[in-house]
Amino acid sequence: MKHAIETFALTRRFGRRKALDALTLRVPAGSVFALLGPNGAGKTTTIKLLLNLLAPHDGSSFVLGCDSRKLGPAEFARIGYVAEGQDLPDRMTLGEFADYCRPFYPAWDRELEAVLLRTFELPPDRQLRHLSRGMRMKAALLVALARRPRLLLLDEPFGGLDPVARDDFIRGLIEASLLGEWTVLLSSHDIEEVERLADHIAIIDRGRLQLAESLEALQARVRRVELRFGSPAAAAEAARRLTGTGNPAWLDVEQAGSRAGFVDTAWRGSDSERACRERLLSPLASATDAPGAADNITITARPMPLREIYLTLARTPAPNLKNPVS
Repeated sequence: MKHAIETFALTRRFGRRKALDALTLRVPAGSVFALLGPNGAGKTTTIKLLLNLLAPHDGSSFVLGCDSRKLGPAEFARIGYVAEGQDLPDRMTLGEFADYCRPFYPAWDRELEAVLLRTFELPPDRQLRHLSRGMRMKAALLVALARRPRLLLLDEPFGGLDPVARDDFIRGLIEASLLGEWTVLLSSHDIEEVERLADHIAIIDRGRLQLAESLEALQARVRRVELRFGSPAAAAEAARRLTGTGNPAWLDVEQAGSRAGFVDTAWRGSDSERACRERLLSPLASATDAPGAADNITITARPMPLREIYLTLARTPAPNLKNPVS
């Protein structure tokens, strides 16, 4: 199976508001795929549609090859689900909770359960109501993973956790991911955590998909470019021309002193230095037309962490950045 999840023009409305607007997305099998976006972007709605907890108004979705609207016990046995603030049977101990869940899942792995207990440092004989919030999230994750799911869905798993508990949870999740062959889909607005965990991301805003691709590919094609000129006047003219090019791949143009800069979302690392200079400087003719002026321009391009990329997109109205995941 090439894709663990596929959606096609998936749409959900609440009243007149589109919580999800024609989402088409593919989640590669075996990936750790993050839905990234602000609160209210449509991330939780997407997960609930995938689990058939909500019905779509338009479009369709498929989970592990099955239409989401036809998921049954056999399919749910292969899906793990952990959500922020998830209800747990507070009067049970973790051991009792695992004993209760075990018969429902034919693939339950007792050995993995024991490994996860040690990895997550959880007390099996303590009532769940006496566990901290972070430990409760780990307990829910243990039960979700011990069934050996093909797909693990995590909906805002870091919400409400203090920094230490959050770091412990992420470290445990990373370690657990090495113990099984599952696809992980997580939703979050915590950019740093997503960058630690995910190998693919989709950015959703107001129900619409902005981009979806591997994190490696995204960070390879996005650069913060700085051009250093001989004078502030030349830099100001370059910034003006950069803004006026209409190139949808050039975002967040700025100028300070003798420097002009922008974010290039179509950076080609395979270009020679000469080809790179020609591509960047050709739209800036009047800023470089003095004899030798172009030769005196210094160009630097640095990779950007996910946080900077995300904030650049957030400041850009309707950025044209969609790249389908294959």
